[in-house]
Amino acid sequence: MADRLDPTEMSTTDKQKNALDSKARSMLQESIEVKRRVMEDHSDTLVEMAVLIARSIEQGGKVLSCGNGGSAADAQHLAAELLVRLRPDVNRQGLPAIALAMDSSSMTATGNDYSFEAHYERMTRALGKPGDVLVGITTSGRSSNVIRALHAARETGIVPIGLLGGDGGDALAECDLAIVVPSTVTGRIQESHTAVIHVVMELVEDLLLESGYLRIV
Repeated sequence: MADRLDPTEMSTTDKQKNALDSKARSMLQESIEVKRRVMEDHSDTLVEMAVLIARSIEQGGKVLSCGNGGSAADAQHLAAELLVRLRPDVNRQGLPAIALAMDSSSMTATGNDYSFEAHYERMTRALGKPGDVLVGITTSGRSSNVIRALHAARETGIVPIGLLGGDGGDALAECDLAIVVPSTVTGRIQESHTAVIHVVMELVEDLLLESGYLRIV
């Protein structure tokens, strides 16, 4: 069995350590600043998103979510917060949500028979219904498969919401509501998207508990 690596024996000069420490602090500070700007620019939109999602669920709707790579993970994260729970002290019934990247058989079949770009659009039309909400997540705003899903949602009476970055790209025009994170750095955008998901899902829980739709079990 190979010897385990002892971090204390790693050869790193003081100069390298200082440079890495400086970079780590700079990245964290940048993340804080980007989130601060999201708070200042989009707090009203966060509330609007929460109200819209809560209303959809109360009226028998559900939340669909999609993205690519890390954003696909964020889409699954969003669905899990609804299906299971967000806060351990708020033990309530599950809420309807589907992450569209979960089914690898359907995704690869669409890619093989049609195109990868068509998958989220096809799932949106097949699984969604008027009054549902689609959350499309793309850090660039230029992911064609997410844009096509948002467009399909609009055409079929599903409310399109975007978690975007940069200038919002072509996805912005397809969204009824959108948070555009003011950064072009993928990591900083995704960190803000995670924070936004937590804020909106907690507000949704609060709204549904206040309305009596949810109950603590």
